[in-house]
Amino acid sequence: MKKILIYGMSPIRAFRKLGNSFGLAWWAKIETVNPNATYWFGPFLTKKSLNAKVNGFLEDLTDEGVESMEYHVVRCKRIEPLTF
Repeated sequence: MKKILIYGMSPIRAFRKLGNSFGLAWWAKIETVNPNATYWFGPFLTKKSLNAKVNGFLEDLTDEGVESMEYHVVRCKRIEPLTF
């Protein structure tokens, strides 16, 4: 089966990118202590798909030694995945 690409991207990735450019993508904003940083996990087409994946990302941060974190689900346009 031949894979369809749009500008070198899969159709789902292209659709996510388009949704993000219009501010319609779902992101998890994760604020951590030690290090003091804000991580952005996304973009996702639906809130449901974000909620299904965010726990794995939070576990990865815990495994890396993050001491404390909280997250919020937001719908917005993001460019940078990490903020210090």
